[in-house]
Amino acid sequence: MTVRVAEYVSHDAVGLAELVAAGEVTPAELAAAAREAAQAVGPQINAIVETWSADDAPAQDPDPGSTPLAGVPFLIKDIGVAMAGRRMELGSRLAAGNVAAADSALMQRFRRAGLVTFGRTATPELAYSITTEPVLSGVTRNPWDLARSAGGSSGGAGAAVAAGVVPIAHATDAAGSLRIPAAYNGLFGLKPTRGRVSMGPDADEVFNGLGVHGSVSRTVRDSAVLLDLIRGPEPGDPYFAQQPLRPYAAEVTRPPGTLRIGVLAQAWGGRRTTAPVVDALAHTVRLLDSLGHQVEEVAVDLGVGWEEFVLANARLSTANLTALIDTLAAAFDRPVDSSTLEPASLAGYHYGRQVSGAQLVGALALRNRVARSLARYFDAYDMLLTPTLPELPLPVDAYADGEAALDGLGWIDRLNDRSPFTTAFNMAGTPAMSVPATNDVETGLPIGVQFAAGYGREDSLFRLAGQLERAAPWSDRVPPVWPGNRTGG
Repeated sequence: MTVRVAEYVSHDAVGLAELVAAGEVTPAELAAAAREAAQAVGPQINAIVETWSADDAPAQDPDPGSTPLAGVPFLIKDIGVAMAGRRMELGSRLAAGNVAAADSALMQRFRRAGLVTFGRTATPELAYSITTEPVLSGVTRNPWDLARSAGGSSGGAGAAVAAGVVPIAHATDAAGSLRIPAAYNGLFGLKPTRGRVSMGPDADEVFNGLGVHGSVSRTVRDSAVLLDLIRGPEPGDPYFAQQPLRPYAAEVTRPPGTLRIGVLAQAWGGRRTTAPVVDALAHTVRLLDSLGHQVEEVAVDLGVGWEEFVLANARLSTANLTALIDTLAAAFDRPVDSSTLEPASLAGYHYGRQVSGAQLVGALALRNRVARSLARYFDAYDMLLTPTLPELPLPVDAYADGEAALDGLGWIDRLNDRSPFTTAFNMAGTPAMSVPATNDVETGLPIGVQFAAGYGREDSLFRLAGQLERAAPWSDRVPPVWPGNRTGG
């Protein structure tokens, strides 16, 4: 039997797994459809760094029905997850040709989940940007408008899922890297609580606990089911998030009750929220009101000033970046210069070498202040609603404008200016999700809104996300670049 691409893209991941469990299709047939979809849209969006042919793929023969995702085609990001015998190049010439010797803990969980991994998605160099335009693999473009960015650092994942290649893909998030592509590409993306998914065994934490694993998907239930299959600690993990009372998949269909939700339309710093995004936020507030929630504008104390926040973020990120670059340079016997690194990464490397131990400890103390301040907010409110981003998806090359003149602090300031709502929840370690709100009337571009909740409260977020998805469905909104019944342009 051959699965038509038009049929393949009409299902979410859970739906595809149900077809496999019923014997209507095989995992191999779904993988063939996914490869065909990738070939159809790949030249336009450049979201996938590498795919593996059926003959070249490692043995992946999941037992139909063994898990809710058994047999579903899947893509992993080119950083953060290691697949034995496969390249993981971190989007950088510095790591070009790197082949993983063994599966990471997360990859083992993806295998146990029955996912059929057939390729890796693009990331900006070392995941050090919120647009995906690395020198190594080229610009990843937004399937809603090929002149626009797909976001980052999980931009390849976001573009691939939005364009119908797979219904769900692996993503990471250390400053919004999962939620930004979700918003840019009209997808659902939930950043889990710190400690929810193991970063091991090669790392105990990423960017001092700011980085987490997750996914982007077209439906809420797909993200919930995958998180159920990959959550939980590994021996030696430094963080542990208490396991939920029920599977997250069960929460999606449960009523959330009446929630008290604060609304923050303008961020603590950075650029002002633009009119189309303000309109989308107001649209979401009206929807929440109609569903019976208590919604009101709030002022949220971040616990620190904006410039202090950005400086601490720069010290944490560049110190970690410097250590990573030194490790890669030594492993591959390559120089640390413009022949191996892009301007922003090289600037971050030089800045990070000047960060003292005392300054790093001070940045960690600021992380604690942010976490304590936001925890006080969540004592009074169930959630905080913000824009995911203050503006519509930017044109490609917008982030690169003047990049070479920026030092390490200047680059982090630029990223926080463009995405001022996301990083605070990485600092605090609390869960946050980007939910498709609407599409801009003038451009047709998707706009996402962000909901954040207290530590360990993914259950509450999934309940609300499920309610919003039922009240105002979004998965039937597809971009111009789309396989199946029509092709993109």
